[in-house]
Amino acid sequence: MLTTAALTTLSTSCSDKFLEVQPTAVLSDASLANREGLNLLLIGAYSMLDGVQALSSFSDWHGAADNWVYGSVTSDDAYKGSIETDQPEITFIETRNIQADNNHFRGKWRAMYDGIARTNDVMLMTARVNDMSDAEKTQARAQARFLRGHYHFEAKKMWNMAPYIDETIYNPSNPNSTKVPNNENIWPKIEADLKFAYDNLPETQTQRGRATKWAAGAMLAKAMLFQNKFAEARPLLEAIVASNRYRLVDRYQDNHRIGTNNNAESIFEVQFSVNDGASISNNGNRGATLNYPMGAGALTTCCGFFQPSQNLVNAFKTDENGLPLLDTFNEADVTNDQNILSDQAFTPFAGPLDPRLDHTVGRRGIPFLDWGVHPGRNWIRNQNYAGPYSPKKHVPQRSDAAAGWTWSGNPRQNANNYRMIRLSHVLLWLAEVEVEQGNFERARQLVNQIRRRAANPDGFLRTAAGAPAANYVIREYPASHPAFSNRDRARQAVRFEQRLEFAMEGHRFFDLVRWGTVEQTMNEYYRVEQTKRTYLRGVTFVKGKHEYFPVPVQEIFNSKLDGKETLKQNPGY
Repeated sequence: MLTTAALTTLSTSCSDKFLEVQPTAVLSDASLANREGLNLLLIGAYSMLDGVQALSSFSDWHGAADNWVYGSVTSDDAYKGSIETDQPEITFIETRNIQADNNHFRGKWRAMYDGIARTNDVMLMTARVNDMSDAEKTQARAQARFLRGHYHFEAKKMWNMAPYIDETIYNPSNPNSTKVPNNENIWPKIEADLKFAYDNLPETQTQRGRATKWAAGAMLAKAMLFQNKFAEARPLLEAIVASNRYRLVDRYQDNHRIGTNNNAESIFEVQFSVNDGASISNNGNRGATLNYPMGAGALTTCCGFFQPSQNLVNAFKTDENGLPLLDTFNEADVTNDQNILSDQAFTPFAGPLDPRLDHTVGRRGIPFLDWGVHPGRNWIRNQNYAGPYSPKKHVPQRSDAAAGWTWSGNPRQNANNYRMIRLSHVLLWLAEVEVEQGNFERARQLVNQIRRRAANPDGFLRTAAGAPAANYVIREYPASHPAFSNRDRARQAVRFEQRLEFAMEGHRFFDLVRWGTVEQTMNEYYRVEQTKRTYLRGVTFVKGKHEYFPVPVQEIFNSKLDGKETLKQNPGY
């Protein structure tokens, strides 16, 4: 009877307004059209910096902020690691068996364009907010445009011909509005976003993690370097240095510790937190959840990915004068326990090493942060497959606060921020500029600032007894050194220093592409590494194809308008 009455009432109603139900847990546009609402939208745009989409099947390492898959595993810095059958999609990327339906590319694409959509939400909403001054709105727009520039920069690095979408194109009520072609070079639009941010953002922010003028300037300078626009990059980089707002911290490892997040060297960091009351920990460095030593007891029991390459480890050797072996570093391997069982004696490499090695790579017989001595094979998932080394930079110190958050029974997330841009980047980018403009002596001085910090004995990794953990020998380049005698040699020295300083931080592959050295470097790497890693046998880097990744085939299919695809695939795929 009640059912009949209800149906009768519905059928005779003169209005369909009962169908207009506001979704729960969703804020309406009207509720966001104010200072607080706009700030919430802006925080949402920042939150995509970690590349993790909540409640998405394309999350975690697919879009990780540090690009460990796309920037390191694709380079000569790292192997995928773990075992052959786990995450084979990453193996396909590492071995250049790259297909457009690999879900990792779609995960990165979705994360970046979700971030872009969120920045455009901010841009659209500023026009509707009435309780903010024009100056305050400009500040919100400047932050949004910094983020929009960054997300498009990431897409440009990944796919080259990526579509650019701003608030004049984006219509959140029309899903077809973003179906735009990828047929133009978007560098000028990325530059425009970052230039607006640089011109309008303050030099400091009261809240950590928000973009500043100097973060925008550094990002803009980086965009210039990717286009070989050295003259345009110079004043931006010089202004950051001259601001005196940043300095190299005394100890290299303080760029990779929770306790020293947002330090004096940091220009822009992706902020992470754990144990913060979130129902699921989307706030920790979730993109690195696979990248811990396997079976490391209190540290973690999983999963053994992202293992440093032998080539990278060899790059940290120095000569008797404490200088890099620019030409010969890979002629002999740093001693390792590749073919030594866990219960057999092992003596670590006794030759001279750059101390940054042991803040970057976990190796047998050397302390692994403050978790104890790395035992070698016992912490490696399959040493025969991916070698004897473990990654370090994202791993928390045992003594750090907020060291871990349990995910699937393992402490695999922490609050160790990703330092996206720090002063050492700026100094070495400026050294690049000096080399290209023929100022080799100034380039040497800039490189030496980085090496001087690395040579600080207070920053050496030490044993429990307080002695240096290895034979650390590192010095500055002396005046008139041959490495800075001409442009080609100086380029080599500066680029080598960048590799040492930022190893395993997701930059290497993109640097090789922008320098135009990727084909030669990677094919030489495969030639040697295939004798150590059998799965690399026969791998070849193909010029004109592998510099960029394929546009995800699903996104091409979804880009159809009137039955025609608006997105085009990259060459070779």
